[in-house]
Amino acid sequence: MRHSPRSSWLMLAVLASAFTLSQAYRTIAAILATPLQAEFGLSAQALGLFAGAFHFAFGALQLFMGIGIDLQGVRRTVLAAFPLAILGAAVSALATGFPVLVFGQVLIGIGCAPAFLVCTVFIARQFPAERFASVSGLTLGLGSLGMLLTGTPLAWLVQATSWRTGFWVLGASSALSWLAILWLVREPALPNGAGGTGQPVARPSPLAALRSYGALFRLPHTLGIVALATVTYAAFITLRGLWLGPLLIERHGFSLVQSGNVAVIVSVVGMFGPMLFGRLDPGAVRRQWIVGFTLGVAALFAIMAFNPGATLDVVGCVVVGLASGYIVLQYADVKAAYPAAMTGRAMAVFTMAMFLGVAVMQWFTGVVASAAAAHQTDPFLAVLATIAALLAAGALAFRWLPAPADANASAQRSSRR
Repeated sequence: MRHSPRSSWLMLAVLASAFTLSQAYRTIAAILATPLQAEFGLSAQALGLFAGAFHFAFGALQLFMGIGIDLQGVRRTVLAAFPLAILGAAVSALATGFPVLVFGQVLIGIGCAPAFLVCTVFIARQFPAERFASVSGLTLGLGSLGMLLTGTPLAWLVQATSWRTGFWVLGASSALSWLAILWLVREPALPNGAGGTGQPVARPSPLAALRSYGALFRLPHTLGIVALATVTYAAFITLRGLWLGPLLIERHGFSLVQSGNVAVIVSVVGMFGPMLFGRLDPGAVRRQWIVGFTLGVAALFAIMAFNPGATLDVVGCVVVGLASGYIVLQYADVKAAYPAAMTGRAMAVFTMAMFLGVAVMQWFTGVVASAAAAHQTDPFLAVLATIAALLAAGALAFRWLPAPADANASAQRSSRR
């Protein structure tokens, strides 16, 4: 059973408010990097750990959030998890040492874990299949409003008060979002616990639901999808959410507010990228587009690595923000690669790969930056070149590993084993 179009859009907007705040939390390190380094004496490696803690917790919980959605539905899952984000914001704001700060990020990551997954599952269940890419693109674009918050507004707030105020403001906003979901989001009553599908199926146990992911991993094309998922979104968020501020401040002498202004521009164009690519979804040649744009973004990172100047670095960041909208095509590719019965699990695995990829890339680029500095090498050259290489490797894996020839038929055969 589907809700009316008007109520579906309203509920999707309310669910997207939690996703918007998760975008703010995951990009907060770009603006807080300098004041955190000053207060806690953090190295580049520690800064990467701080930024990656959110994404590691977020990504590690995706499979369990997928199970929660299947067993309890979209509304209950997000209402149960999101209070941890509110708690984590408070812990971070009150942190007196680096370990407590990282613990706060872990809590926030767990709380935000279902934020986008509930949106994608809700779209898959409540909107026509042919509109999945465009509606997902619109949702990703709206979620980018969270990155606007961590641009100039956060930079101004931090400069006028302290970095702790930023966490208090995001925590209060998260509480309002949770109340809105509690009040406005509804799901059909399902006597057999079908998790929002409207089909009278028997409810599996949590252990059986977890084992059911085996059918998905037995499909040969899952490996290529996961390999690319670990680097594409990670590249954009590692730039926007971690290195953008330090790059502009340390390499080019920008002020905190000036770097925040650039972050706002990157975030604004990042809002329109997913909407644009969602409407331009090429269908049959979607995979070729994905490979081509991944290699194109890798080339942009490679150019920026060699310090082409402040103007070209800013332009490069903005173009990366717009071009990264092609990531919405990966969601459409995942949906097309598996049958409807596996959509929730496939989206959970894909989202898990994306955010674990962000965690690993942010941590790893921190290690790379520290090693480069120790050898008197430009750390931004090392970081940006590393991101370019990882993107190129992901594109080649996606291109050369098995592709889904007849995804629905092969997945159905695998799920029966």
